[in-house]
Amino acid sequence: MRMLFLFLTFMTPGGIAHADPAHPGPKDHCPVCGMFVAKYDRWLAQVVLPDGRHRFFDGPKDLFRYILEPKKYDHDVDKNQIREVYVTDYYTTQTVPAEKALFVVGSDVMGPMGPELVPVLGQEKAETFRKDHRGKRILSFHEVTLLDLPGMQ
Repeated sequence: MRMLFLFLTFMTPGGIAHADPAHPGPKDHCPVCGMFVAKYDRWLAQVVLPDGRHRFFDGPKDLFRYILEPKKYDHDVDKNQIREVYVTDYYTTQTVPAEKALFVVGSDVMGPMGPELVPVLGQEKAETFRKDHRGKRILSFHEVTLLDLPGMQ
């Protein structure tokens, strides 16, 4: 009985253990653009797959391309198989769950590959960022579509 309790304690409501964000190694590259990601820690984004593997991205733009069309980049990955999604908060540079961030679209801040969606924690900070950097919109994680991504309009 105790083993069952411990097992259930470390499971998420969906039945899969929580996976923490990881740090990319020097050879980890973005599955969308092929760029090596370790040197872009201020923009780093990542997903955790069912087997515990991480996919790293040089910014939220490529992260969203991947999670909105995973089979295009990983033929054996389906959208609902992605366990965890993390982004780097613009102000704190901390890795945070993507669902907790807001994404500023259309700002004058450039990522490693040009225009980027900028992840910010909190509505007030997102509004301040949008005003300071001429952003067009603020979207939640679940509101972002391919048409919101720079270069996809």
